[in-house]
Amino acid sequence: MLYRALRVVVRPTALAIYRPEVIGTENVPSDGAVILASNHLSFADSLVIPLTAPRQVSFLAKDDYWTGKGVKGLISRNFFTAIGSIPVNREDTRAAQLSLDLALTHLQEGGAFGIYPEGTRSRDGRLYRGRTGVAWLALTAGCPVVPVALTGTDKLQPVGSRIPRVVRFRVEFGEPIDFTGRFEGVPAGRARREATDEIMAAIHAMSGQELAGKYNERAPEQPTA
Repeated sequence: MLYRALRVVVRPTALAIYRPEVIGTENVPSDGAVILASNHLSFADSLVIPLTAPRQVSFLAKDDYWTGKGVKGLISRNFFTAIGSIPVNREDTRAAQLSLDLALTHLQEGGAFGIYPEGTRSRDGRLYRGRTGVAWLALTAGCPVVPVALTGTDKLQPVGSRIPRVVRFRVEFGEPIDFTGRFEGVPAGRARREATDEIMAAIHAMSGQELAGKYNERAPEQPTA
């Protein structure tokens, strides 16, 4: 119900204000399990994709957003619940596998799940090497992957900024990649690596970002302004 309210009220308002260029929404299956794998430039990306996708897309979010107190905590809980976020305890020593397990459950229930194969935001605008969790999910769930390319969201909400700026951005949903039957007899590690590289190549073809040629590492927590 909250999601419908956001879809009816917040979505058209946000799109009218920011006037994003949105391409390829027809590439997102209208139902059934699907992974939306995107480059990652801003904290706002996890709001941009659900706002522009033609169906509800769930992302993982730290469980702190559900544990706040008072009015601020209530607003936070309702908002992240409404957009379909999945809470995860990132302090758990098994956080990485727990995140994948939660995502897999969501896919097995027929949901759409958003993921950033780079692992964390690009601080220099380059596209970093993808981590293979996205391929593990796709191959385990047996679902397609829609590559997504974001452009300009780094200016929408730069690192360290709390309030999104009114700037135009671009979202492109690429053609689904189906790995069904393609890696039979291939060692699991190699299959995950090749599938991930194919997904990243599709993102790169749309985004045109410079390739970093290495993995991205999480930056220390930044003070917000």
